[in-house]
Amino acid sequence: MEIALRSALMGWLASDTALSSQLNALVEEAPSRTALPWLAIAASASADWSAKDRIGREVRVALELHCRGDRADSAATLVGLIENRVASLPAAQPGFRVVTTQFLRARAEQRGANSRAILLEYRFRVMAD
Repeated sequence: MEIALRSALMGWLASDTALSSQLNALVEEAPSRTALPWLAIAASASADWSAKDRIGREVRVALELHCRGDRADSAATLVGLIENRVASLPAAQPGFRVVTTQFLRARAEQRGANSRAILLEYRFRVMAD
């Protein structure tokens, strides 16, 4: 279910016109040559979250936004769009249901050449249909 969730999440994020119009790429892995800003899944991991009669997984997904800006709040609007879109991921998905979505943590890092990386980590608890 981890791969299916990753796919559903990226599709959901890409279908938001306000978000996708501000990003040059929205992909599952870091693009090799894409102008900033872009958003990708940095990592994911899953653990058992099954019940007696159903298979379930707890899936942690880390999204990483790469952008430009020399001020700490330069990506605040874009991060807000991402957070709102992740929080609104529909529960019903093909083959599984999202039971809970929880923001876990964020990390921002200023890098060279006026670039910045922002990591957003979420926990999803999903059950198979």
